[in-house]
Amino acid sequence: MLPNTSRRLLASGSRFALLPVVIPAMALLTGCVTAPDTQERTATIQRTTNGVPHITAPDPETLAYAMAYAYAQDNVCMTANQLVTVRGERSRHFGGATPGLLARRMLPNEQIDFFIAAHMDDAVLDKAWAGASAESQALARGAVGGYNRYLADHAGKLPAVCNGQSWVRPMTLTEFRRQGELTAVQAATAALADAMLGARPPAAVAEVASPVNLADAADAMRDAGLLDSPLGSNAWAFGKDVTANGRGLLVGNPHFPWAGVNRFWQVHLTLPGSLDVMGVGIGNFPNVTIGFNKDVAWSHTVSTGKRFTLHELTLAAGDPTSYLLDGKPVKMTSRSVSIQTRGADGAVQTKTHTLWSTQWGPMVVIPRAGLNWTAKTAYALKDANLGNVRATDSALGFGRARNVDEMRQAMKNIGTPWVNTLAADRHGNALYADVSVVPDVDAAQLKRCAPSPGAAALLNAAGLVVLDGSKSSCDWQRDPASPVAGLIPIERMPVTVRTDWVHNSNDSFAYTHPEQKWSGISPMVGTAVLSRPRTRAGLSEIPEMLARGKVTPDAAQNQLFSNRNFMGTVVLPDLLAACANAPSPEARDGCAALRGWDRSNNLDSRGAHLFREFWRAARNVPGVHRLPFNPAEPVATPAGLKMSDAAVAGKVWETLANAVKAVRAAGFALDAPLGSVQRPLITDEPIALHGGDEIEGVLNNLGNQFAPAISAKGLTIDYGSSYVQSVTFDDRGPVARAVLTYGQSTNPASPHANDQMRLYSRKEWPALPFHEDDVAKARMGDVMRLTRP
Repeated sequence: MLPNTSRRLLASGSRFALLPVVIPAMALLTGCVTAPDTQERTATIQRTTNGVPHITAPDPETLAYAMAYAYAQDNVCMTANQLVTVRGERSRHFGGATPGLLARRMLPNEQIDFFIAAHMDDAVLDKAWAGASAESQALARGAVGGYNRYLADHAGKLPAVCNGQSWVRPMTLTEFRRQGELTAVQAATAALADAMLGARPPAAVAEVASPVNLADAADAMRDAGLLDSPLGSNAWAFGKDVTANGRGLLVGNPHFPWAGVNRFWQVHLTLPGSLDVMGVGIGNFPNVTIGFNKDVAWSHTVSTGKRFTLHELTLAAGDPTSYLLDGKPVKMTSRSVSIQTRGADGAVQTKTHTLWSTQWGPMVVIPRAGLNWTAKTAYALKDANLGNVRATDSALGFGRARNVDEMRQAMKNIGTPWVNTLAADRHGNALYADVSVVPDVDAAQLKRCAPSPGAAALLNAAGLVVLDGSKSSCDWQRDPASPVAGLIPIERMPVTVRTDWVHNSNDSFAYTHPEQKWSGISPMVGTAVLSRPRTRAGLSEIPEMLARGKVTPDAAQNQLFSNRNFMGTVVLPDLLAACANAPSPEARDGCAALRGWDRSNNLDSRGAHLFREFWRAARNVPGVHRLPFNPAEPVATPAGLKMSDAAVAGKVWETLANAVKAVRAAGFALDAPLGSVQRPLITDEPIALHGGDEIEGVLNNLGNQFAPAISAKGLTIDYGSSYVQSVTFDDRGPVARAVLTYGQSTNPASPHANDQMRLYSRKEWPALPFHEDDVAKARMGDVMRLTRP
C-alpha cells in the first residue's frame, strides 16, 4: 500500500471554483465582454452536473488551452507532481528512497529519475513531433499554455499539498512531450525500467548464465505488469440485429488506476463545424480518449499485442561490451547520466549511473527470467512505441468519425499504443479492432529467429519474445503498407464489423465473438489462449442477456452491474458438496459462510470477501480443477474442484482455513456484507463499493494494485471500473449515460472528489447532456470565458 504522503501526492488536485475572470451568463449575451481582436482566441467553459466541463473554442490551440485550464482546476497538484517525474527530479524533492509511481509501477524515486534521465531523448521527440499534424501540435501548445495560465492565475492559492512548493513550476513543451512518451512506453521500456538500470558488464569474464525458473519468470513479468495484468477493461458493442432500437449500442467499462497519470477526466470538446466529442481524457492528453460524438461511440481495452522484443546478443570473445552482428563485432555504446537526490538528512547530492545500449536498444537484465549479462550472452530491448506521437491524430479522427468505417480509417496511422478499439454507430454497426502498435514479426520469423532454448521457453511461460540478436535478418519486417516502418499495418491486424455484437475483456481477438473467424494474424498480436475469467463471464452473460430479448441500455447496464462472480459459480458447488469432510474448524466455518453467499459481489453479498481470499490462493493449487481446460470449450472449462483427489482436497481445505484466519485477523465477520468490507483507498470517506477482483471473473472489476489481500481496513480499492458509459443513438444523436467512479477532482476539498463514487455505490448512471440546448439547461454556475494570449 502507498504511504499516506505518496497517496496525497499521487491523488491531489485543485478545487473547481468560480474565478475572477468568470462572466455572468447574461453578460455573454450582450456581446461586449471580449474585444474583437481577442474573440478569435476565446473559449467558453460551462460546467454541468458532477463538474463536467463543456468547452467550446474557435481553434484547436484555444480548445486545448481551456481544457488544460479546466483540468488544472480539478487536478493541478497531480499534474505538478507528474511533471516532477518527467523532469527526473523526484529524488531531489521527495527523497531518493521514497517510492513513486512510474506509469504502472511503484519504484524508488531514485530509480525513476535515473530512468527518465536515461530514456528521454528530447531531440528524438522533437523530430517525432515535427511529423505530427499541425492540429496536434496546436493542441500540444494549448495544453502547455492553459496549465501555465492556471498556475499564474492562482499563485499562492493552490491546494495545500502543492501550494508554495518549489516543485510546482510551469510546464514546458518538452515536458508535455515527455508525458506523452512515458504514457506510450508504459507497456514496455517503463515497465522494465529496473531491468534497464540493472544492466552492467559482468564483473568477471568467467560469469555464466543461471538456470531459468519459468514459474518465477512468469511471476517477474506479473510484477512488472506485463503478464496477466489486473489493469484491463471490458467493452461491448451491439449492432442493429440485437438492439431494441435497431441502432448501435456501446458499453465501455475500462479498469484503470484511480490515482496517477492513467486517471480519467470527463470533458466535452467543441470546435464549431469541425469537432463535437464528449467522454474522457486521460492525464494531460489534450483530447477525448474514450467517448462519443453524434454518430459513433467507442471504448478501449488493453490488448494482448506485444509492444517490444528482446534480442539475445552473442558477445565477442573476451569483450563483454561488444556483440556479434552477422559475424562482425559491434561495440556497445555507454553514457553516464546524473541526478540530484536528497537523503534522509535533507542533504542533496549528485549521483551518476552508466547505461549501455546497442543498435537494438538499451541493454537489460531480468535475472528472474534467466536473462543476465554474462561473458557470452546479453540482452537488449527494442520498444515499438518509442516516439509514438500519433495518438492525438488518431483521437481527432475518432472524434470526427461518422461511422465505424471512419473509425477504422482513423486507426491507419497506428497511433493507439496498446489498446483494442470497440465501437458502435447510429447505423447499427459494431466494430472490433486491434490496430495497436505491434512489431512486425510473424510466426515464421519467431521460429527462424529463435534464441537459446532457455530464452525461447519464456514466450509461452512468461510472454517474453526473445529473438536472435546476432542476425540483422531477425530485425522487424518492413511492410511497404505500414505507415511506420517495422510495425504491422492495419491490413494484417484483426478488424471486423458485425451487426450482432462484439466484445473484449483483455483476452485476444480470438474471443471477439463465437462465430468470428480469423486467419493470418501474427502471434505477436495474440493467440487462442484464454486467460481471463472475465472473458469467460462476458461470453456467458452476453448470450444470456440476449436470450431475454433485444438489448437496451438499461439491460446492458444492469447486466454489467449484476456483479456475478463467475469463478464462484464455477467452483463453489464442488466445494460445498465436500464440506462434510472439512478437516478443521476453520474450514467448516468457511463452508458455513460460503453456503450463505449469493455468488455475487453486490453491497449486500455476504461472504464475498471470504471467497476472494480463498480463491486468491486456491486457484494456484496444482491440478485444482475437476475439469481441466479444453480448447474446444474455452468458456466452460476449466471448472469445478478436484475434491476426489486427496492431495488437491488437502490444499483446498488449507487455503480455505487460511482465508478464514485472514478475514478474522482483519477484524471482519466471515459473513459480513461486502459493502462493509470493500472501500476506496484514495479517500477516507467510507463509501461502500460493489464489484469483484480480476481473479474472480466479475465483469465490474475492482482491486488493489499493490496490496490486494484483506487488512484491518478491509479490501481497499485503488483501480478498476473507472469511466463506465453506455451510449446508443436516436434521431438527434447520442443518448449517453456514464459514471466516473472516482469523480473529476483529486483535491479532497472539491465537491467533485467523491461525488460520483457515491453514485457508483448506488449503481446510478447519470445522463450526459450533449446537445447545446441540453447543456444550457444542465449548466451549474456561470459560463467562464477564457482568452489565450
